[in-house]
Amino acid sequence: MTDITVLDRVRTLVMPVVSDLGLELYDCEFAGGTLRVIIDTPPGSAAGVDLEQLALATRLVSRELDHADPVPGRYTLEVTSPGLERSLKRPEHYRREVGKVVTLRLHAPLDGRRRLEGVLRAADEDRIVLSTETGDVSVELDQIERARTVFVWGPAPKPGGGSSGRTSVSSITPTEASR
Repeated sequence: MTDITVLDRVRTLVMPVVSDLGLELYDCEFAGGTLRVIIDTPPGSAAGVDLEQLALATRLVSRELDHADPVPGRYTLEVTSPGLERSLKRPEHYRREVGKVVTLRLHAPLDGRRRLEGVLRAADEDRIVLSTETGDVSVELDQIERARTVFVWGPAPKPGGGSSGRTSVSSITPTEASR
């Protein structure tokens, strides 16, 4: 049984469990004896996955996998969220992150550059459009070796609008903090 078949079977088993919790299956990975099930809240949610949701999802997914036994041999189950700086692999990952800063590493140079960073402006099944410092760039998904979102830290607004000469380390909103 190939890893792809295993992952297809795992996705089929896990999707209804995660959906019943009001969450989405973001991705599944199986490498080095670790089965990683990555879950997230639906796009536009006020917050990301919290620890209580992860714990419940872990118990329910584990029970479902123990019952169906889709993975041959021993493995370690890890149920997690995609995090602040999430990997982008599939077209739906890119569509979900339109408007955010992303960084790309390409298989081959495009206009002399193999690494790109900018705001993701558009995404469809085959390509993305990235606004970089030098202008908009259209990139075919099959040209991308690795991609991820970039969490942008910024100063927090000062209470009362006054200036105390001190800057804040972060301005994380509740939505960003839990992603």
